[in-house]
Amino acid sequence: MKRIVIAAPHSGSGKTTVTLGIMAALRRRGLKVAPFKVGPDFIDPGYHALVTGVPSINLDGWMCPREFVRESFARSTAGSDIAVIEGVMGLFDGIDGSSDAGSTAQIAKELAAPVVLVIDARSQARSAAALVSGFAGFDPAVKVAAVVFNNVASANHERILREALAAHLPGVALLGCMPRDAALAIPSRHLGLTTAEDNPLSAEFLDHLVEVVERHLDLDALLALQQQEIPALPQSALSEAGAGGGAESVRIAVARDAAFCFAYPDNLRLLAEQGAEICCFSPLRDAALPDGIGGIYLPGGYPELFAEKLAANESMRQAVRQAVEAGMPVYAECGGFIYLTQGVAGEGGTIPFAGVFPVRTRMLPRRKALGYREIELIGDAVIGPKGATARGHEFHYSEMEEMPEGIERLYRVSRKGADLGLEGFRYQNCLASYIHLHFGSSPGIARDFVGHCRAYRTRSLT
Repeated sequence: MKRIVIAAPHSGSGKTTVTLGIMAALRRRGLKVAPFKVGPDFIDPGYHALVTGVPSINLDGWMCPREFVRESFARSTAGSDIAVIEGVMGLFDGIDGSSDAGSTAQIAKELAAPVVLVIDARSQARSAAALVSGFAGFDPAVKVAAVVFNNVASANHERILREALAAHLPGVALLGCMPRDAALAIPSRHLGLTTAEDNPLSAEFLDHLVEVVERHLDLDALLALQQQEIPALPQSALSEAGAGGGAESVRIAVARDAAFCFAYPDNLRLLAEQGAEICCFSPLRDAALPDGIGGIYLPGGYPELFAEKLAANESMRQAVRQAVEAGMPVYAECGGFIYLTQGVAGEGGTIPFAGVFPVRTRMLPRRKALGYREIELIGDAVIGPKGATARGHEFHYSEMEEMPEGIERLYRVSRKGADLGLEGFRYQNCLASYIHLHFGSSPGIARDFVGHCRAYRTRSLT
C-alpha cells in the first residue's frame, strides 16, 4: 500500500494546498486516493473529501490507542491505490515538548510512511536546505524522503533552492517548487479555513490547482518513494469490543449540514458497528426530526454563523427540545451544545436556539479554549458508566454563562494530569459538552450510547 505523509516545519507553510493538489492530481490520473488528516481537525478533512470523493479519516496518536489508529488506517485504505496523509502543525509538534504524542511524526512512524516536507521558501534561499537538514536529522525513525518548496518567487530562486538541497541533502528528493500564486489561497476565518460545506472549492480553482501541481511537481517521483513494511497489525481488542453482536438496530438522528459538520467519521462508524442506523438531518432545513429514532447526536460546527436561520426553524428547535424533555438520549458537543442553549447573545439581543440549557452563549474576539482534553465520568451517563474515561479536543471562540447548580456536571476534565475542573452537563438524558470526544479513545462510548438509544426506543413502543 503506497502511503505518504505531507508535513511542514510549521502551520501556514502551504501543506493543505499542496495536499489537495496532489490528491486531486492523483485522482485525475485514475488512482483511488484514501485521504487522512493527522490530529483532531475537522476542516481540512472536509476539503479532502471534496477532492477525493471519500471521507477523510482523522489519525490521532494521543486521542486514540495505537492499535485503533492502525486498524482505522487499514480499514480506510482497503481497495485504494495510495494513502495521502496530511499532517498537523509542524512535523514534530504534539501535546508537549518532550514526546511525539499527537504529532505528525508519531503517525509517520506508526505507519512507516515516508514524509514529504513542504517548506515555505518565501524569504529563504540556501538556508532552506539547512532547515530541511534539521528536520531530516531530528528523529532518525522519521523518514523525510522528499521536499516541496512553496512560494518560490522566480526561476533564479528555484535554481538556488535546487542547488542547496542537492549539495547538502542528496538523499532527499526534490519533488518540485510551487510558485507564489494568490489564486491558490483558500479563505480562512477565526477557527481556520472556511469549511468545505460553506466554501466548496470551485471547478475553476481545482483545475488551476491541478494544473500548477502537474506542471511543477514530479508526481511520478512521489509515487516511486520507497515504502517500508508496516509491522503486522494485531487483532485489535478495541474492534472486538466494538462488535455489535447482532443486536437489533436503532435509528439515531445525526445533525449534518453547514452548521453541524464536525463529526469524526470513525465515531459514526463505531456507532453503526454497534447497531445504529445513522439518519442524517438538518437543523437548518428540516422541519422535523427523522421518524422512529431512539436518540440524537448533535456534533460541532458553526451554529453561530447560521444563528438566524437556525432560530427561524422554530419547528426543529421545538422538536429537539421535546425529544430531550421526553427522555430521549441526546449527545451534543461544542456547536451542538451551543444549539441546545437559550441562544447566541449579540448587540441586538439573543438569537434563540433550542433552549434546553438555561444559559446563553456569546462569541469572543480572542481564542477562548484550545487543546487536548481527557475526561472521566463522575456519574453514569448515556455514553458510559461512572469511572469511564475518554479523550478528545476542545477548540472554540465562545463562552457560556455560568450553568445553574441544578444542572449536573458529569465530566472531570484534565490535560496531562492537570485538573481543568468539571464540565459535561446533563439534563434529563441529554449530555452536552464543549469537548469533541473521539469514540476510538474509549470503545464503550459507542456501545453504551447505542444501548441507551435502543432501550429508549423499546420503551417508547410499549
